[in-house]
Amino acid sequence: MSMTRFARLRRSLEELFPERHLYVRSGGEMRSFVLTSGRQMVIAGGVAAGALWMGVSTAAMMVNAMALSGHDQELARMQAKSERLVADREARLNSAVAQLNANEGGVDALAVTVERRHAALAMLLTELKGQPGATAALTPAIEKATNAPADASPLRRIEMVRAGQERLIDAADDFAKTRADRLRLAFRLAGLTPSTYMPKSGSLGGPLIEARDPRALAAVLDVDEGFAERIQHAATNLSEAGSLAEAATKLPFARPTTLTPQTSSFGVRFDPFTRRPAFHSGLDFAGAANTPIYSTAPGIVSFTGVRSGYGNTVEVDHGRGFKTRYAHLNGIAVQPGQRIAVGQRVGAMGSTGRSTGPHLHYEVWVNGRAQNPNRFIKAGDHVLQNG
Repeated sequence: MSMTRFARLRRSLEELFPERHLYVRSGGEMRSFVLTSGRQMVIAGGVAAGALWMGVSTAAMMVNAMALSGHDQELARMQAKSERLVADREARLNSAVAQLNANEGGVDALAVTVERRHAALAMLLTELKGQPGATAALTPAIEKATNAPADASPLRRIEMVRAGQERLIDAADDFAKTRADRLRLAFRLAGLTPSTYMPKSGSLGGPLIEARDPRALAAVLDVDEGFAERIQHAATNLSEAGSLAEAATKLPFARPTTLTPQTSSFGVRFDPFTRRPAFHSGLDFAGAANTPIYSTAPGIVSFTGVRSGYGNTVEVDHGRGFKTRYAHLNGIAVQPGQRIAVGQRVGAMGSTGRSTGPHLHYEVWVNGRAQNPNRFIKAGDHVLQNG
């Protein structure tokens, strides 16, 4: 039965690719070429393989272009939000100044209001202290809030201090929101859900996060409700940014090598040995033998040794379902069970296992599934660029 099917298939192919004769006349001589069915099949197979390769490459380029386009759109949305915040900030400032001028209360009552706002701001600024970029973002607002003319009247000085407080809370809120938005974008670039890495309760101490109702927070801080709501908004963004920044230090966002070019990407490619399309579950970085290889996140070494096809391999468990693999190593510098830090040397680049030359094969696994390591590297670059 199988021989009959094979014969039928062979006849079908011969009918599809009948023997053809080509005659070429050159210099008064006639030459003939015979294209057998077998040769035509080989040519057709090569054309089909080329078309498949072009299709896969085009699809990969389209996916990358869509990802970059989404990234640009997200940045544009962030810029538009920032511009709206600036406009809203100026409107609130003008309203506050007008309200202050229309206030019929005495200087002492206004001074008490300013002191209470100052105490609330101090709580927020204490949490902002030490945040990357906070000093540069808040210094202009702080200088404007404290530079009142010496010859100004007491009422005018209070008015200027309160206006400075408006600028300062807006600058703090803008800084916290921008930092949180950029960290959220970095997590999305890695294909992760930012909310998964935020605590259910706020990480800031005191009433800034605990009082979910602005009216309750206003009562605790003894300030007006509008000012309390803005304090809480900035504190919430700061808390989320802090949680994401802390989570980022524990995820494989760093680069496994430095100054080494990437030679193979994640996904379908032509296998260098079989010359056939095959799935490539990581990234390849080429370099000289014994180039240092570094851990991309803190964790515990879960495996060192030889794996089939991978050669000398190191695997690191980073917790929360994240694992990284470093393969084709020439040497291994860690031991199973060893706790290592981000950037710690785990081995040296080599060509062990199924390899055509010295390079690193790097993989990122999440909950038992291979992910595209390039997304994590781009996310790490984004975190570093924006502090």
